[in-house]
Amino acid sequence: MPTELIVVALALLQGLAEFLPISSSGHLALGQSIFGLTEPEVAFTIVLHLATLLAVVIFYRQTIWELICELKYLPALLKGGLPRLRGLYASRPNFRFICLICVASLPTGIIGLSLQDLFVSLSSSTLAVGLALMFTGCVLKVSARKSGDTGRDISEMTVKDALLIGLMQGLAITPGISRSGMTIATALLRGLRRDLAAKFSFILSIPAIVGALIIEMLGGVESSFSLVEFALGFAVAAISGYLALTLLVFIINRNSFGKFAYYCWAVGLAAVLWSLLA
Repeated sequence: MPTELIVVALALLQGLAEFLPISSSGHLALGQSIFGLTEPEVAFTIVLHLATLLAVVIFYRQTIWELICELKYLPALLKGGLPRLRGLYASRPNFRFICLICVASLPTGIIGLSLQDLFVSLSSSTLAVGLALMFTGCVLKVSARKSGDTGRDISEMTVKDALLIGLMQGLAITPGISRSGMTIATALLRGLRRDLAAKFSFILSIPAIVGALIIEMLGGVESSFSLVEFALGFAVAAISGYLALTLLVFIINRNSFGKFAYYCWAVGLAAVLWSLLA
């Protein structure tokens, strides 16, 4: 198969699966196995992650700008100390949102730094990826029963909510376990509104993606792809990622999130059978 087609296929997998709750790492692992790429394409993976990061920033640009504007309270926060922090946390929803993103990032960072090698090693096991996808499907199906428009909003979201969401994002380092699936499902199971669950999940992905990129770059950036193929992959992943993000937010608002479970079960079962029969 021509290299350009492989690049487009892998970029589409990343762009679509990064946001749809079907595990981009699991699909990339299966895709590289199908295309016979025996060595990890670390540099190409970094480029694809940068593309999907751009998609998140563009999609949530207004929210991100509003969060950045909250930095104007830093001088007062430094001067006022803990009492000022509590006041801002209780009275300003965007400031509370930032604090909870920071809290959720802690367990993700700890898991990523301490267990990264273990989880990455699973990417070469089609059986492990398949089982993880089937697990993702189960979580999605269960969470679909708890979603609704009358859940808690950001003013009622707690530190415990953020820690649990961050913990599940950390476990999603496992190929086949969907990051967006685990974080949104956890938020829904905790009783948060659907729109808040989606927004928190995808804003939370920004520090997670940046952290993952740093870890990957420290491990080396060799690749068999050319600069032109990198550019092609970046463009395809960015565009498909933005479209996937738009689609998923629409699906969540329509309360159809749990339907992705059937896809995860089907692909997971196929991967398990492939590993056992190959």
